[in-house]
Amino acid sequence: MNTLHRPAQQVTGRFRAASPVIASLLGAVLLTLSGAGAAQTPAAVNTSTPTVAEPVVNSQLNAPLFYQLLLGEMQVNAGEPGAGYSLILDAARKQRDDQLYRRAVEVALQARSGDAALTAAQAWAQALPESVDAHRFVLQILLALNRPGETAPVLRTLLERSSVAERNDIINAVPQTFARVSDKALALRVVREALAGPLKQPEHAAAAWTTLGRMELANDQVPQALAAAQAGQAADPASPYPALLALELMERGQASAEAVVQAHLKAATRGVPGAPNVSLAYARILLDLQRNADARVQLAQLTAQQPELPEPWLLQGTLQVQDNALPAAAQSLNRYMGLARQSGDERSARGLTQAYLLMAQIAEKQKDYAAANAWLDRIENASDIMAAQMRRASLLAKQGQLAQARALLRNQPERRPEDARLKLAAEAQLLRDMKAWQQAFEVYGEAAARYPDDGDLLYDQASMAEKAGKPDVMEQLLRRLIALKPDYHHAYNALGYSLADRGVRLAEAKQLIEKAVELAPQDAYIQDSLGWVEFRLGNTPRALSILQAAYSKRPDAEIAAHLGEVLWVSGQREQALKIWREGLLLASDNETLQSTLKRLRVKP
Repeated sequence: MNTLHRPAQQVTGRFRAASPVIASLLGAVLLTLSGAGAAQTPAAVNTSTPTVAEPVVNSQLNAPLFYQLLLGEMQVNAGEPGAGYSLILDAARKQRDDQLYRRAVEVALQARSGDAALTAAQAWAQALPESVDAHRFVLQILLALNRPGETAPVLRTLLERSSVAERNDIINAVPQTFARVSDKALALRVVREALAGPLKQPEHAAAAWTTLGRMELANDQVPQALAAAQAGQAADPASPYPALLALELMERGQASAEAVVQAHLKAATRGVPGAPNVSLAYARILLDLQRNADARVQLAQLTAQQPELPEPWLLQGTLQVQDNALPAAAQSLNRYMGLARQSGDERSARGLTQAYLLMAQIAEKQKDYAAANAWLDRIENASDIMAAQMRRASLLAKQGQLAQARALLRNQPERRPEDARLKLAAEAQLLRDMKAWQQAFEVYGEAAARYPDDGDLLYDQASMAEKAGKPDVMEQLLRRLIALKPDYHHAYNALGYSLADRGVRLAEAKQLIEKAVELAPQDAYIQDSLGWVEFRLGNTPRALSILQAAYSKRPDAEIAAHLGEVLWVSGQREQALKIWREGLLLASDNETLQSTLKRLRVKP
């Protein structure tokens, strides 16, 4: 017989232990859910003025019940949680008391006895069906016990019992709540069943559709997730939830999701909760997609409409540094630093480090190296010291002191295990910036030898081998990387593109790039490689179609170079000039674009 169901006076054994995985999950449940029942620290008494005594409210605790609870807690403290659990749960049932039920659940969770915790939580939910916390505990414990198939009615009841004001928050938390469920398809079915009601309620439909969309994403069902975002936006155009899901889809390469974001921004008014978050996240993604012109417009609107928000000023300053608009960048960064210092939180502290690095970069561009070092001196966070030292090394290298710059990086103390790798990668990046290809190749080789399972270091070494005029070595390294990590799509793409660009083994180049496309179908750079090899093979119309799609997905100077050349050869010379001019605006120093224009003797 399970000791948890024997009369309290007969309980002498301990709880039956859960498996290590379940025990870990139960511990997480306790940390997540038990905070609301924790004792509060009494406020300090103000002795300077007399206080009015609070009226005494007598509890329903009688002497036998007090003794029962005291005995239960003593049993728990003595290492007999089973006995203590039975006494406390029995008292909870007699009193129909939230706090006592919570305590019974907590005792079971602390002892890692999932079945006992579930029994107490279900008894709590049955005795006090209006208690939102009771249903929340039942849901979390079922998931910790890996029983998601039983959660649909519990989640539905939890939503029904919660207030209208908090219901959207609960709906939005569902994807995270179900994140550890291994059977993602089952989790999606359960949640879809539980959200049948909210999907039809105007005040909750947008949140419900968004949650289903995120669950679809967890199943890698991107088109269905997009449809959910569109349905949520149609249900409530001003709601930020579908727009935030659409931003995630944009990151996944779903260009059509942008319409959901733009529709929300048109419908939302200033002061609507979530609107600034959508605008800011949209600006970040535009920057990631290298759509700098669109990001510039978005950030200008944000800084004008809500100048008290710090982060848009930082992003705007970052973009202005990239654009070499240095006075405007300094103004934006100074505005950010003023706002960030007022908030004083950890996020702002990290942002200040980035701002100091950008201000140092501005001074460096202006050849004011003393000012650049002064900005770097402001960085105090130990985790950001390496970034500051990398910038110092860049300052030294640009003053003709490359050996000293390398020594500065080499001599940095290694405070964390990852610092050794970071130092080598920083030195190699410094040499890349200085176009010291052979030396960068050697440093990457040193790093790759020290970390032989690090595919990124091997890839970077191969890249430098090509730059150093060692195509055979590059191919050997990339083939070694493919053998080490067969799903490393960048290796297939780099090798295929290198062959295509040199006009050799074009059939093999196409096979390699098609393999990369299979592994990463949404990557615009791989699409660019595919278009380029088709062009080299003489399939100009197909090449043009692929390159136009890639450039539309990610405007980039290198893609512009290839697209412009195909347009030029096709006789569409005005369009080619337009694309090349756009590419120069994106990155005027791009080597591929510059060499293309020089080879074709074009000045757009």
